[in-house]
Amino acid sequence: MTPNNHEKRHILQVSELTKKVRFLLESEMQTLWLCGEISNFMAAGSGHWYLSLKDSKAQVRCAMFRGNNRLVRIKPGNGQQVLVKARVSLYEPRGDFQLIIEQMEDAGEGLLRQKFEQLKAQLLHEGLFDQRYKQAIPQNIQTVGIVTSATGAAVHDILTVMKRRNPGVHVILYPTLVQGESAAAQIAQTIEVADIRDECDVLIVGRGGGSLEDLWAFNEEDVVRAIFACEIPVISAVGHEVDISLSDYAADLRAATPSAAAELVTQDNKALLDKVHQYRQRLAHIVAVKFHGLHRQQDKLQHRLAMTHPKQQLQKQQQLADELQQRLNFGLLNQIQQKQLRFERFKNQLQTLSPEKALPVQAIRLQDLSARLNHAVLTHQDKQQQKLASLAHNLNIVSPLATIARGYTITRDATGNIIRSVSNVECGDEISVQLADGQLQAQVVKT
Repeated sequence: MTPNNHEKRHILQVSELTKKVRFLLESEMQTLWLCGEISNFMAAGSGHWYLSLKDSKAQVRCAMFRGNNRLVRIKPGNGQQVLVKARVSLYEPRGDFQLIIEQMEDAGEGLLRQKFEQLKAQLLHEGLFDQRYKQAIPQNIQTVGIVTSATGAAVHDILTVMKRRNPGVHVILYPTLVQGESAAAQIAQTIEVADIRDECDVLIVGRGGGSLEDLWAFNEEDVVRAIFACEIPVISAVGHEVDISLSDYAADLRAATPSAAAELVTQDNKALLDKVHQYRQRLAHIVAVKFHGLHRQQDKLQHRLAMTHPKQQLQKQQQLADELQQRLNFGLLNQIQQKQLRFERFKNQLQTLSPEKALPVQAIRLQDLSARLNHAVLTHQDKQQQKLASLAHNLNIVSPLATIARGYTITRDATGNIIRSVSNVECGDEISVQLADGQLQAQVVKT
């Protein structure tokens, strides 16, 4: 063999081989059920179980990890026949082929469990467990039908609970066998009879607790189909809370126990009255708190409105205009008085210093000064009047009412704040629009 051919080979490490084999086994082999005898059983300190499953011809190593073996209801030991649900794998450090066990049951009960799963899958495929076929349990139940053994503990528990919670509910017992070979046929027939008689508002079907074999009648296909076909709403109450039957899947409602079913079909009168009283108190408290909050909000908004109302602004502007008018009048009067005093002074000087021969000249000069004085007074008065008009015009410009009168408006949100941008509001917000002659209430439809 040449060196070049040797270089083209892909040589695996042992760990790479075991990893590839494990991947192939776990990806190609689906989860499977296996029946066999336990041997070499060991419960490790970590909580994991290690064992072998064997028959007369072969054996395979198995591991069941702590998270799964906590759910096992049997105590495994060497020589015990069990049914396991497992997936195929490979323990890489030793290269050992093994099974990872997910469920373990006694072989007898396990076969029943396997039959249970097969029938469950079949009925599920047919739609017997579909939620859209479930009927609602009536609220005001007057008559309750019970399909169970007349001498069993279940009927006693149901009647005791119903008598305590609401003794006014009428009960009809449809007695039947609940255990044994002919139990399933009797249960299915009794359900059909109750459905035909149609004399109750709801039907409770069930029995007390027991092993899987004891409860098996409620996993039979005849019973499941009878429950599914029943026109009366059916509550399944089979065994204890941990017991799940196919009747539970087909029924309109599952109760954990017969006593729980009795509680579902009866209302506790005292509890109902207590709940009504609690609701009444809560409602009164909510209304009082809401009313108090709205009253405080109203007072706050009225105060803010009074402080920011255009009428208040107008009054302030009017007061400022009055002050300016007074100052203007005082200034004009002072100027006129000063001019008059100057005029009088000039007149006195003229009368004192003017000789008779200069009287015509002084008279002409006096006339000229008088004309100039009058012209100056008139000119000054015109300027002051123009200044007054300009101030009044500027005052009118800054007045919000003048702006509103020209067609502008002041828009505020529900809290009274002025809206200056469309980003301040959203669709559906309440707004107010101030016009020159009134106010509009509006709602934002689009921005």
